[in-house]
Amino acid sequence: MRFNPKARLDRSRVKDTGRGSGGGGFPGGGSTRRIPIPGGAAGGGIGGILIVVLYIVLTQCLGNGASADYSTSRLTDAADSGRYDECETGEDANNSQDCARVAVENSLTDFWDGELGGKFRAEEHLVTFTDSVDTQCGSATSAVGPFYCPADESIYLDTDFFDEVLERELGGPDGGFVEFYVLAHEYGHHISNLLGYFGQVRTQQGPQSDAVRLELQADCYAGMWASHATETEDAAGEVLIQDLTEEDVDLAIAAAEAVGDDRIQEKTQGQVTEETWTHGSAAMRKKWFGIGFERGSLAACDTFAVGRV
Repeated sequence: MRFNPKARLDRSRVKDTGRGSGGGGFPGGGSTRRIPIPGGAAGGGIGGILIVVLYIVLTQCLGNGASADYSTSRLTDAADSGRYDECETGEDANNSQDCARVAVENSLTDFWDGELGGKFRAEEHLVTFTDSVDTQCGSATSAVGPFYCPADESIYLDTDFFDEVLERELGGPDGGFVEFYVLAHEYGHHISNLLGYFGQVRTQQGPQSDAVRLELQADCYAGMWASHATETEDAAGEVLIQDLTEEDVDLAIAAAEAVGDDRIQEKTQGQVTEETWTHGSAAMRKKWFGIGFERGSLAACDTFAVGRV
């Protein structure tokens, strides 16, 4: 992937909270089932990859889109390490993974604004952190990996996840576009939230469950963005992304497959138990990313409308 050197970056929604201190974990205690996004193991997981508590998402974080005591100032006023202060142009994005992250966020925002029109609002923030972070869905440590919190409509990730977990522990691919696929997947959750699909999740396990359908929809939305990424623009109309290669797309597909429920179960327990799936198999994730990439429409990505995913 190459960015347009002339493009101007908007870093207003991207921030880094630096090194957190606390553990905590998402509220709800040990009786709730934790699921990884974009991973696929329910409970346990590799190296403690435990991300959003689905119970919390469904009972506390949804409602009308945010809990009553949520204020955007919670994130806006939080300390920012200044990690992205030097990210100003597409040339900066070509030379820095941090600035590339800003450029991809800008691209995702421009794409989905065009797709959803009046139904769209950007995610509140893309937040990177080290060790731990406080969110409206609770406190999370870096063990949780990337996740989307619907209560504060923000995406969170510890960027070490890609080397330490996805590549080393899950055997996933290495490469810059792998992270961008994950960001597109998490942004896809934001789109599902805006369109009301989170409220349709009733069943939480099994290959045809609502939880799996929600995850596959996010993969489909990631494919939609990838298909149109080179058409996205900055505020002045400059193209943001000049080139998206076949290798980039292959890396995205390989990353989606690496976090399939079946792949993770094979690694962690030596056998596949479909009835506990929460995210879909490697083949399912590849299929739905491909549907988004090739057909590129919201209707094609309505995983809740098809008989079988």
